[in-house]
Amino acid sequence: MDLNLSGRHALVCGASEGIGRAAAEELAELGATVTVLSRRESVLREVVSGLAGGADRGHAIAVADSSDAEGMAEAAAAVVARRPVHILINNTGGPPGGPLHAAGLQALEDGFRRHVIANQVLLQAVVPGMREAGWGRIINVISTSVREPIPGLGVSNTIRGAVASWAKTLAGELAGDGITVNNVLPGFTETGRIRHIIRDRAAAEGRSEAEVRKAMEARVPAGRFADPRETGGVIAFLCSPAAAYVNGVSLAVDGGRTQSI
Repeated sequence: MDLNLSGRHALVCGASEGIGRAAAEELAELGATVTVLSRRESVLREVVSGLAGGADRGHAIAVADSSDAEGMAEAAAAVVARRPVHILINNTGGPPGGPLHAAGLQALEDGFRRHVIANQVLLQAVVPGMREAGWGRIINVISTSVREPIPGLGVSNTIRGAVASWAKTLAGELAGDGITVNNVLPGFTETGRIRHIIRDRAAAEGRSEAEVRKAMEARVPAGRFADPRETGGVIAFLCSPAAAYVNGVSLAVDGGRTQSI
């Protein structure tokens, strides 16, 4: 199986922790040069220092906030000016929880800006280099909610669905250029995001965080939450030469929790 990503340059968003950081580490292990992007420069420098290949590989950082389209465009332009990007990992923390009917317009606008708009900004920065190379991978880390909406995450369910449709459209448009576009749908994963969800549910339901966590784990056939590295490994595989004919899919990495086929 050909998993070799030597000579490829990956831009990984939300790489300061969790799934984004794990994806950056896995891509570097497969030989890619990685640029990690998030808002926290000091943390990104720590991430880069631990990537396989070290300084000799040319790993780099880019600092930007996904809510700032202009800042994202500037950061992306600087990245591709140094070297064309062959792999783009769109990964951003989800919108705050709460029922959709109670969400303000600003919450929907913020979610759309951080996910769909930010993704589009990065897409337009990197696609020219992918087309020139005749090779590209775009992976969007979204949610199992695109198949089964998650109660209490109304805005997130809405925005994640928009990203899934955005990706499916691009999969058809870009396939002829050797570019694949796929989605990874993490289930319950040991990240800061899941800790926030547990805390919010515990407060809303008058239960302890331990009780909420136990109930969530009971919904997963595997009986546990995922380690971010397990999701990062799937992302890296979809970026590899071995996955060249996988295009336009939404792949759940959820321990079997979702009930849909």
